[in-house]
Amino acid sequence: MAKIINGIQQIGIGVADAKSVFNWYRKYLGFDILVFEDIATADLMTQYTNHKVERRHALLSLNMKGGGGLEIWQFTGRIPTASKTPFLMGDLGINCMKIRAANVLDAHSNLKALNLDTLGALSATQDGKPHFFFQDPWSNLVEVVQDDYLFSETKSISGGVIGTIIGVSDMDSALPFYQMILGYDVQASDRSGSFEDFKELPGGTHAFRRVLLKHQKSAVGGFGELLGPTEIELIQVIDRKPIKIYKDRLWGDLGYIHLCFDINGMKMLRDEAKDLGFPFTVDSADSFDMGDAAGHFSYIEDPDGTLIEFVETHKVPILKKLGIFINLKKRNPLNPLPKWLVKAMQVHRVKRNL
Repeated sequence: MAKIINGIQQIGIGVADAKSVFNWYRKYLGFDILVFEDIATADLMTQYTNHKVERRHALLSLNMKGGGGLEIWQFTGRIPTASKTPFLMGDLGINCMKIRAANVLDAHSNLKALNLDTLGALSATQDGKPHFFFQDPWSNLVEVVQDDYLFSETKSISGGVIGTIIGVSDMDSALPFYQMILGYDVQASDRSGSFEDFKELPGGTHAFRRVLLKHQKSAVGGFGELLGPTEIELIQVIDRKPIKIYKDRLWGDLGYIHLCFDINGMKMLRDEAKDLGFPFTVDSADSFDMGDAAGHFSYIEDPDGTLIEFVETHKVPILKKLGIFINLKKRNPLNPLPKWLVKAMQVHRVKRNL
């Protein structure tokens, strides 16, 4: 089977109180579809948790307007730690997640009413789209980007995850990883200097090289239509030495812990990544259960150690109470799931705080 990347499935966020984070994003940003909630041990992640099996509470939430979801991840056997050094733009790892909105002005007005600590002014992205930045109540940086892609109409002011901003130490070394393994074959912009839209962000007054990457072809297969088009912006700070965001901390500690892609063809991806010098660091080998969902997952690291996850989804609940699940192992991976079937996941909408 050929490798197919269907889109960004989710971005992982390490938190201290998973239900509070879920409730905030459900209420204010429309991530109200609870795909699964699971309490278990992270047996396969010990190389990133100081060689100790840690217990965790994880929730996966989606926004049905279209886009990737949030994997909200909380240690239950230890207190997650924040970085000892304040985060600055360009530090190595996931700096920010991007979410889409058809009307950025409305999204900005709604979030302004919440009196968030950091809420930047409206400005233009590298490719000329309206956007702004804000910090959620847990200091995670979020960018809201103008994007008209729509999977399903909802009352939410914004859609799901469209991508990320990732800090790298050397742009020319990082680009082949994201272009060859993740298939970002369109370099939408490549600029260097000081940038007005960064100036209100931590460390944003420094000079940067910024490269915006996109896909030429739309995602296909499985949940590709729900996930929609994606983009990744790589940034390299030029006039200071960046630090690793997770230096001396564990995967699962506070902040953005990984970026996850929904794929088909895990075995081909494994061979391809190894040949390019980026072997799997974690591999569930077959089907791994996450509560009501199941799949084959793996991790690789970009040249700076940023964790990229891949999930080949095998089973997802549609009408859980009736025992109805989507079994993707028996489907042609090139065919998107019927839209009405994916929309049926709206039965998992959470209307009140957990």
